[in-house]
Amino acid sequence: MNAPYSFIILTYNEEQHLPRFLASIAGLNAPVFIVDSGSTDATVKIGEEFGAKFIYNAFQNHPTQWDFALKNCPVQTSWVICLDADQAVTPELKQLLINFKNEDHIGIDGIYFNRKNFFKGRWIKHGGYYPFYLLKMFRYGIGYSDITEKMDHRFVVPGKTEIWKNGYLLEENLKENNISFWIAKHNRYSDLVAEQEVERMQSRAIQTEKPAFWGSPNEQKAWFKKIWWKLPRYVRPMLYFTQRMIFQLGILDGRNGIIFHFLQGFWFRLIIDIKIDEILKQQNDTQQAK
Repeated sequence: MNAPYSFIILTYNEEQHLPRFLASIAGLNAPVFIVDSGSTDATVKIGEEFGAKFIYNAFQNHPTQWDFALKNCPVQTSWVICLDADQAVTPELKQLLINFKNEDHIGIDGIYFNRKNFFKGRWIKHGGYYPFYLLKMFRYGIGYSDITEKMDHRFVVPGKTEIWKNGYLLEENLKENNISFWIAKHNRYSDLVAEQEVERMQSRAIQTEKPAFWGSPNEQKAWFKKIWWKLPRYVRPMLYFTQRMIFQLGILDGRNGIIFHFLQGFWFRLIIDIKIDEILKQQNDTQQAK
C-alpha cells in the first residue's frame, strides 16, 4: 500500500549524504521528489536509481527554494515531509511513518519531528540543541515555507500541530567536518541574518509566527527571537554563549561540542552584530552623501 505522504528533498552536490538519507526511507513506498540546484557530482544519478523525480531550480535561499518546491513538485498525497539531504530517518521514526494513517490525525495540520544534531561525529545533546523540534510533516496545500525569512527557514501551518518526541531525525553534515566549509557557510548565512535584522529594526519585515512562550515550538522560537532583538548588540552573543554552556549544560558536550557551541552560539552571532553595524553605517553614509 502506498504511503499517504510524499518526501521532498533539496540537493546540491549531495552524493556524500543522499545514499544515507534514501536508505533510511527505503521501504516506505512514498514518492520522493528532489529539487536540485545544479549538482555536478553523482547526486542526480543516485536519486534516479532510487526512483526519485528531479526538478531543477536555481538556488537563492532556503525559504524561497522550499517555496518553489512546494508549488512545483507534482505531489498527489495528502501529506508531505520536507527534509534536507544531510538528514536521515531513524528506525523508530520510520516505524511511526509506517503506522501513520491520515484518519488518525483529523484536525491536525502539521507534525514536529525531534532532531538529533551532530557536529564532527558528536551528538550535540546539550546547549538547547536537544530536544529540538522541527515542523517537517504537514498537509500538502496547507503548510507553506515562510519566505519572510532569508536564512532561518521554517514551515508554517495555520491549524493544530502535534509533536513526535520519540523517533528521531538525525542531522549530520559531513562536509562540516572540514572547519573551513563550516566557516564559509556560516559567513554567508551571517550576511542574510544581518540584512534581515536590519530590515526588522527599520520595520520593513515582521515575523510570520506569533511569538508565544507557551505556544508551539515555532511560536516559542519566535518569542525568543523577539527578546533577542531587544538585547544590546555585542553583549548578546556572550549572554547566549554563557546560557548554552552553563545553564543549558553545553560544557557536557565534550571538546567537539564546546567548539560547536562557541562557533554557532558566539562567533556566528558576533559576526552578525558586526555586519549589522556595517550595514547601518553604509546606509548612514549613503544618506549623508545625498
